[in-house]
Amino acid sequence: MLLPRYYSNFEKYIQPGKALIIYGPRRVGKTTLVNQFLSKTTWKYKLDSGDNIRVQQILGSQDFSQILPYVEGYDLLVIDEAQNIPNIGMGLKILVDQVPSLRTIATGSSSFELSGQIGEPLTGRKQTLCLYPIAQLELLSSKYNEFEIKEKLSGFLIFGSYPEVLLEKLLDKKIQVLEELVNSYLLKDILTLENVKSSKTLLSILRLLAFQVGSQVSLNEIANAVNIDVKTVQRYLDLLEKAFVIKSVTGFSRNLRSEITSKAKYYFLDNGIRNGLILQFNPLDLRADIGQLWENFIFTERLKYRSYKNLYANTYFWRTYNQQEIDIIEEREGKIFAYECKWSEKRKTTAPKEWKTSYPDASFSVITPKNYLEFIVGKK
Repeated sequence: MLLPRYYSNFEKYIQPGKALIIYGPRRVGKTTLVNQFLSKTTWKYKLDSGDNIRVQQILGSQDFSQILPYVEGYDLLVIDEAQNIPNIGMGLKILVDQVPSLRTIATGSSSFELSGQIGEPLTGRKQTLCLYPIAQLELLSSKYNEFEIKEKLSGFLIFGSYPEVLLEKLLDKKIQVLEELVNSYLLKDILTLENVKSSKTLLSILRLLAFQVGSQVSLNEIANAVNIDVKTVQRYLDLLEKAFVIKSVTGFSRNLRSEITSKAKYYFLDNGIRNGLILQFNPLDLRADIGQLWENFIFTERLKYRSYKNLYANTYFWRTYNQQEIDIIEEREGKIFAYECKWSEKRKTTAPKEWKTSYPDASFSVITPKNYLEFIVGKK
């Protein structure tokens, strides 16, 4: 069964003289997406894997006499798991520059970002697509209607939306998949490429963050809890963000003395991963963290929407020293948009008084289970 993907027809992104880079977290369906495309294309293509030692030798050699004959006669070269090829950025650069008629696709995990091996060699020579776990936008566009998606909302909040998780029908099977993702894939790129000898400290940091979703995080408290220095905590958080595990957000301020900007908030790119880290899969009506799950879900789905639709915005949270706060602030097209995430619709929520005074031209919306689809599929 194929799940709907926003980039299911990405032929328009494939151009001669440019490499198409498809990257994102592990296990989100990059290989499936490419194979689905190849099954329909009329181009003569060559498909190889970066796990193949011979392919590593050729494309990592930077030797024209090896690389150019390797693609002779083909319209399209596709390299899956390209992050495993040493100097792949230079190899792709040679192909783009020396065989301008060739179309090239390279898929890879967060190693591309962590290693920096793609960016500089392919400056001006690449188109980049980032693939996330399945977005509500994707499900609504081709698989479900709004009623059906809302019926499944509790499952998205608890188990997330990795393709393997969505395809499993049984709850215990979903949990098994998430445990495998957390234990086998989540930190694989960091442990492979960076000077991090054990996953224990990284997992400890992630578990601490999991309990603080929606709250400002003190790096000093994390450092003390895991017994490492603050600079190391900062480095690890940066690695975890590049590895598509978490996303940091800073405080919004226009230099008002009451606004807090010294601490960041951290969200998880998938609710199921967050719950898998702390092994909490109990139903929503038995949970004390439903507000955190809701805010994390809304933030992440909005992130996917902005990425897929090329909606460029600076994203923040807003909080003052006298405890007035707003969950999500977007600054785009010269305007400010404020969003408060509320699971319960029983009590009417209005913009904080200080916000209205300081930013009278800013819009304010409350995102609830009743109207959330409008926000994460692009109607707000």
